[in-house]
Amino acid sequence: MVLGFPSYTTTTLEDVVTKWYLDNKFIHPEDLCINRIGLKSRISLHRKPTQASYMKVGRYQEIIIDSRLPIKYQREQFFHELCHALRHFGCQSKMPRAFYELQERDAKHFTLYASLPFHMIKGYSLHNPDIIEQWSRDFNIPRYLCAERLEKIKGRVVPKITT
Repeated sequence: MVLGFPSYTTTTLEDVVTKWYLDNKFIHPEDLCINRIGLKSRISLHRKPTQASYMKVGRYQEIIIDSRLPIKYQREQFFHELCHALRHFGCQSKMPRAFYELQERDAKHFTLYASLPFHMIKGYSLHNPDIIEQWSRDFNIPRYLCAERLEKIKGRVVPKITT
């Protein structure tokens, strides 16, 4: 059985991420180069020894990721900040706490879908005991992110009823 598909139902956000990737020819895990994704999104990407952030001034957009971190964590930061760039408005330090928390929750979900997109993971087997390690290696992201994505998938797989 491959990932429990087709009994898995994608979310709207997953579908949006997958469509963007496919439209821009991001087909395989090795295609998920954050520099290329930034370029396609018209967002400058910089690595600096500082906290990750997203900034927009006029038409200029910039994502900064922490150069002190291992690349797997830099990639996680990139996908998180990319969500803010593509989906959010306003200055988080000036918005109501509830709105800030909503944006952060959205960025967390987006990070899972953008770093492990559905169209790339649907060929993996849920029954592989090393799936988390394999995803971490193939997608170059932290293991805990892979474990969280796997749990989200398992939570959305509709069990088949047999008679």
